[in-house]
Amino acid sequence: MKNHFEIKNATFSANKYKIIKNVSFKIKEKGSIICLLGPSGVGKTTILRTIAGLNKLSDGEIILDNKVISSKKKNLAPEERNIALSFQENSLFPHKNIIENINLGLERKFLKKNLLSSNYLLELFDLQEIKFKYPHEISTGESQRVSIARSLISCPELLLLDEPFSNIDQILRLKLQEKIKKIISETKISTIIVTHDPNEAFYLGEQCGVIINDSLKQFDSPYNLYHYPNSEEVVNFFKKGVLIPAEVISKNEIYQSELGKITGKFLKKFEKGTKVKLLIQPDDLEHDDSSKLKLEIVEKKFRGTDFIYTLKTKDNFQIPVLVHSHHTHQHNINETFGIKVPIHINHLVCF
Repeated sequence: MKNHFEIKNATFSANKYKIIKNVSFKIKEKGSIICLLGPSGVGKTTILRTIAGLNKLSDGEIILDNKVISSKKKNLAPEERNIALSFQENSLFPHKNIIENINLGLERKFLKKNLLSSNYLLELFDLQEIKFKYPHEISTGESQRVSIARSLISCPELLLLDEPFSNIDQILRLKLQEKIKKIISETKISTIIVTHDPNEAFYLGEQCGVIINDSLKQFDSPYNLYHYPNSEEVVNFFKKGVLIPAEVISKNEIYQSELGKITGKFLKKFEKGTKVKLLIQPDDLEHDDSSKLKLEIVEKKFRGTDFIYTLKTKDNFQIPVLVHSHHTHQHNINETFGIKVPIHINHLVCF
């Protein structure tokens, strides 16, 4: 079975100083959402611009519906690709009002039977009250929503969204994420979303790619990215845990000087006696008020459903531990905090 969209061994470049090498990933079926994550300035937008045909591909191939649209020798013009790109920055036409800007999407060459009306999109994105205003009269967040609506109205084969919710407040952002996911599922529009927000990517993306230091470090499901990161760089990007020194003592045991013996299944094979860095994430350790293993609390974060306590070891490592917010005994900074022993972690991620 052929893939709907595929990037093969591609090299993307905005200029001679910013190059992303050997990128490969695919969208198997129409209507899937892929998210690309990475630090600011790493080149995520360059990838979108190249897929859209605005930048030339330095090497490799980009294939859409079994047709090569970009390679080192070929660059199909943007208007010849059934692809819509919504930029992070304001890309609306200043002399046209909001409804006119959205309807510009209907002038696309590849327009199919119109599945989405402008009135439906205005309602979907809460734009009814500003439809006759001009771009200079609306907010940056409203401009982003208009740009997304304009891209959607033509029902392209591939939709590219560059930080689509970056200028939108948190409550509205969550609502829009739900609406985007629903409409993409209904219309079967394959979508690639660039974002710097892991929570956004994990909610929207069926697959996510992490770009760090000019290369695609890992392309995987959100679950695997979180639980099975393939490198220290990916661990450090997500900032969801801490790497602490430990020693492998058997095929399913590891020893850490302050936490003691930890059992679990290693993701990689290590020889007995190997010194490693063990990843500890907030949900790996369990709290136990009666435990003899206690560490000092140096930070406490309330997140509604839970608390994240940060504990300091004697070697000054800071370990995060998640506790449900309904836990009867809450703890404060500078108090000691018990960790249930013996410790068992389902999958031992070590480097």
